[in-house]
Amino acid sequence: MGGVGAQERRESVIRAAIAEFATAGYHGATTAAIAERVGVTQPYLFRLFPDKKSIFVAALVRSAEDTRLAFEAAADGAGGGERAGQAMAQAYAGLISTCPEILLVQMQGYAAVAAAEARGDELIAEVVRAGWMSIWETVHLSLGADAERTAGFFACGMLGNTLTAIGLPRVL
Repeated sequence: MGGVGAQERRESVIRAAIAEFATAGYHGATTAAIAERVGVTQPYLFRLFPDKKSIFVAALVRSAEDTRLAFEAAADGAGGGERAGQAMAQAYAGLISTCPEILLVQMQGYAAVAAAEARGDELIAEVVRAGWMSIWETVHLSLGADAERTAGFFACGMLGNTLTAIGLPRVL
């Protein structure tokens, strides 16, 4: 552990948490498993994050931002419109094929919203909605602020997400 600072360790925890929450969900993932993936103790984990929910929130924020950044990078230089849409779709397909946990943790976040709201906990819902809106805005602007085109892009994307999540080949 020599030479690794708290910020780098925090990053490692977020990446490990994405992997754990992606497969086990919020309730199934344990802080012990996250700590083990990173190679730290649970007490050290809780020096970096106050509780499991804050780790989940950090994982949700990171996965949304990774997705948004992939769309933004793909759209830059694509010339907008249809070419930007194709570039973003290809970038996203590449992202979820090399890092499927990004998609899966986002889907776990969607599922966690209803459960959290039923308990009167709005934080997870707010984080998921904010992440979604940041992704929407990036895609929307890249597609020339065309609402129909943006909705179509996400409709195809969500179909692809569903097929990927349940292990079927993408048909799009």
